[in-house]
Order: sequence, then structure tokens, then C-alpha cells
Amino acid sequence: MANDLLTAVLDAHGGSERWLGFQRIDATITSGGLMFEMKGQPQDPTPRHMTATLQREWSSVRPFGADDQKTDFTPDRIAIEKLDGSIVAERHHPEDSFVGHDLTTPWDPLQRAYFNGYALWTYLTSPFLLALPGFTVQELDPIEDGGTTLAGLQWHIPPGFISHSSPQEFYFGPDLLLARHDYRVDVAGSFSAIQYVSNFDEVDGIQVPTTRRAYRRGEDGKPILDELMVWIDLDDVRFSV
Repeated sequence: MANDLLTAVLDAHGGSERWLGFQRIDATITSGGLMFEMKGQPQDPTPRHMTATLQREWSSVRPFGADDQKTDFTPDRIAIEKLDGSIVAERHHPEDSFVGHDLTTPWDPLQRAYFNGYALWTYLTSPFLLALPGFTVQELDPIEDGGTTLAGLQWHIPPGFISHSSPQEFYFGPDLLLARHDYRVDVAGSFSAIQYVSNFDEVDGIQVPTTRRAYRRGEDGKPILDELMVWIDLDDVRFSV
């Protein structure tokens, strides 16, 4: 059943065959939210260029920290580099640096870059990442949200990858497009989040959501709407081989 739902979801987003014909996604991103302020890393409204590979976990954003700097993210390393590739700062096994953190523990720039790297990779490759080798999914009972019934898949992450948490839950509307994404933010005390996904654009035959709004999840299982932890807007999305 989970495989049937996943296949239908991927077809609704453009289909696996088309997705596998691309290797990279680029987009202009603007973002912000309460979480970055709490972490001592407030986000300015400057548009940034985000790049991610689709079949392996790598991403980069520029500018970062200075106009001539960018990030270089993989699960076991984060670096801030000059545009020519020279290293400004780097950290191996960066996940270890978050041990003992809670929601208000300050981040340094490398921790901010690491969070950006894995979070945006997850978002830019959803929902097709659910079908990557080594990942497993299981179908969830439907939920009601805002008067709409959403079908759900739970995603489990294998070793060698990093994301907010394992598992995570992806929910899809009647059109089978991604509508909601639930997870725990392990690098920030494992607080629970509900992220709403909307405003799809068709890019090279792929349905891409351009608006994301992530709220803290309350004890009642509903979003705390006055705690907008992260907001993300995408523009100028393009795929390449």
C-alpha cells in the first residue's frame, strides 16, 4: 500500500522518470523566522542562491556571511568557503556539535550553515527523496487538517544521511501534492514542527512548492500559529543535468 501511494504521489509531482533525468536544482531563496533569532543567527531578507544535487545529499548557498562566500554541505562536513573554493571555516562530523542543545542554545555560523544545508536539501528534493535507495516509507492513517483529508507517508532515514529527524511524516492533499511536512528538529532539542507547503509551480514538468511555513507543534497536535519558526519562499527554480 505504501508503495502504491508513493508511486501515485511521485506521478502527481511529475513522475520518477522525469525527476531522474535531472541531477541538480537551483533556486533563489528568501527566508527567516523565529528560530534563527532564538539561535542568535537572525536571517536578513537578502535573496540567496541555493543549489542542491538530487540523487546525493549535497547543497550550497551563496552569499553566506559575506558577498564572496558560500557554504559547502554534506552530511559529514560543513564548510564556509570563498567563491574560489578556499576554506574560511570547516567542521567535520558537524552533527556532534549539537549534542546537549535545546531550542534556545545559540548556534555558531557553521551550525547555521549545517542546518541550512540539510534542511534545504530535504525540502528541494521532496517528495522524490522518499524513493531514494535505502530509505523506507510506510503508509499512515489519513488525517484531517483545515477541513481537508490528507494521506500520509512516514519516512525513515538510513545511516549516511542527515535531516531533521527519523522518522518524518509527509502528508498529501486530494490532488496528491505535498501539503504538510511534520518532523522533530533534533539539532534544536527535538522540538516538533508542522510545515505547510503551498503555491506550486510547474518547472520542467516537475511540480515544485514555492512557499513553506513551519510552526511549532503544540501539545494538542496543532500548529502554534504565533510561533512561525521558519518561513521560506522560492523563486526562479530550475533543474539541470
